[in-house]
Amino acid sequence: MAENENRIEHEYGGSQIEVLEGLEPVRKRPGMYIGSTGPKGLHHLVYEIVDNSIDEALAGYCNHIEVTIKKGDIIEVTDNGRGIPVGIQPKMGIPAVTVVFTVLHAGGKFGGENSGYKVSGGLHGVGASVVNALSEWLTVRVRTGGEEYEQTFHRGKEDGPLKKIGTAETTGTTVTFKPDPEMFEELVFDYDTLLVRLREEAFLNAGVRITLTDERGEEPVVNSMCYEGGIRSFVDHIHRRRQLEVIHPEVIYFKGQQGDIIAEVALQYNSSYNELILSFANNVNTPDGGTHEEGFKNALTRVFNDFGREKGYLKEKDDNLSGSDVREGLTAVISVKLTEAQFEGQTKAKLGNTEVRGLVSGLVYEKLKEYFEENPAVAKAVFEKATQAARAREAAKKARELVRRKSALETSRMPGKLADCREKDPSKTEIYIVEGDSAGGSAKMGRDSNIQAILPLWGKMLNVEKARLDKVYGNEKMMPVVTALGCGIGEDFDLSKLRYHKVFIMADADVDGSHICTLMLTFFFRFMRPLIEGGHVYIAQPPLFKLAKGQQVKYAYNEAEMSKMSAEMGQGVKVSRYKGLGEMNPEQLWETTMNPENRVIVQISIEDAERADETFTILMGDKVEPRREFIEKNAQYANLDI
Repeated sequence: MAENENRIEHEYGGSQIEVLEGLEPVRKRPGMYIGSTGPKGLHHLVYEIVDNSIDEALAGYCNHIEVTIKKGDIIEVTDNGRGIPVGIQPKMGIPAVTVVFTVLHAGGKFGGENSGYKVSGGLHGVGASVVNALSEWLTVRVRTGGEEYEQTFHRGKEDGPLKKIGTAETTGTTVTFKPDPEMFEELVFDYDTLLVRLREEAFLNAGVRITLTDERGEEPVVNSMCYEGGIRSFVDHIHRRRQLEVIHPEVIYFKGQQGDIIAEVALQYNSSYNELILSFANNVNTPDGGTHEEGFKNALTRVFNDFGREKGYLKEKDDNLSGSDVREGLTAVISVKLTEAQFEGQTKAKLGNTEVRGLVSGLVYEKLKEYFEENPAVAKAVFEKATQAARAREAAKKARELVRRKSALETSRMPGKLADCREKDPSKTEIYIVEGDSAGGSAKMGRDSNIQAILPLWGKMLNVEKARLDKVYGNEKMMPVVTALGCGIGEDFDLSKLRYHKVFIMADADVDGSHICTLMLTFFFRFMRPLIEGGHVYIAQPPLFKLAKGQQVKYAYNEAEMSKMSAEMGQGVKVSRYKGLGEMNPEQLWETTMNPENRVIVQISIEDAERADETFTILMGDKVEPRREFIEKNAQYANLDI
């Protein structure tokens, strides 16, 4: 009987099912709706409200959106659209504006032909209600029909009904909100982060003005952006920002429509070896691409090969150009707008509409071929670029095969300087790529040899920002890293073959060490990007200072920390600054930089491919001036552990 009673007590019944009402699911699982409760999620709140105003612009009713960061990190977004409807929503029996801010999956974007919007990025209808749920308070003011209305909310719940507060000569909506400290780890908005995103929106919506104002300082900071050239201006902006030399003066632009789908493509070639393709669907960035990007890439390759053979750029004996050949040095922006956009997941990282592929492919093939016919000088310049890339690809293939044959003949494929670990399970192991033989020696003696491998590097390595893949093969600085990691590079890259799931770059905390870190990160970014995307790359943070007083020893990783520790330890403290890793004995290196229990490390991630790409171009490219400006502006962020 006791056994049966015990079983009954633990039965799984209806009473165990928790029903979350209203906006409770958002507050319980905020990450499901905005990605995270860190800085990325915080800024996402602004984008959700702005996207609603952009939808009004797409519908042709709004041409100015104002975003203001007020004191206390309060956000206000105002547009001159039609204003959110204030009439009673028949099904809910309350004003439509109240429904928009209190009910998930409610909005003017679900009704097909009868909906309020033919084109919208916010297909899930959770934007305004999610922002409301995650705000300490939110106020919405609507100007419509000559009247102004207002409603306030507290953590997603109504403070009172919608009320009329006066007359209005204009139309539009103003949303003011303060993110909830109960929901977010950080409540400070970064002006530059918002500026990059809002500038992107201005490029994608030609003629729409977006103004960003920061009122938190003594003097307001204002940027007002309007680009009549649309995505053509976007491509031009990218090249000017990076000071890249273009190989034809004009940005090539096409626009086409099929039913309710509109596609725009802008492209231009530069002298670099890198490609940058940014794709958007209904103004939503699709970093994982999708059918619009596939259609573009396929058509681009076909145009080059078909036109190349017609005009004799490619001889009968020549192989076809590959996709990577024709995209070397290319900057392109693809923007499609459609009624029923099908995104993969709430993050909307990839477009799935199959009909878009055909539209973009046909548009690019027809219009680009026509453009090359009419502009033979441009055609010649870009074909020379592509054929040089093809020759370099063949050289890389031969170099790769030579490296493979050499490796097969060697008794041990691992680099001679690698001190491997005993553990064979990659998920439990880590490798330290260490600057210099001296520091490498200390690291070898101080490490946990069961799980930690050490690979010393010597001297400056190849700057891959200025080199194609064929220059990497056989390079005495880069190939030991490739061989030790075991997952290949470029087209051969296979993340499943990675021999260590944590890859640490460990260099001196000085200018030379920072340069080596940047060179290594550039290499990973250009030729082993999935390594970063998978969260496998880290920067080890050696301390800058050692503080000693009697038997008490402490380590500080930056000057502010050193000053604080010095004050706490009192008079008689001796402060010494490390000039490099080589100055530390094995025990100190283990204790401060390699011990998993107390080390300070930075995980490298790619939050925004375009910004990361731009950073590496500025830091490692040919132009000195943009590099100097970047370093001067960002020097305050040099201590990555802060």
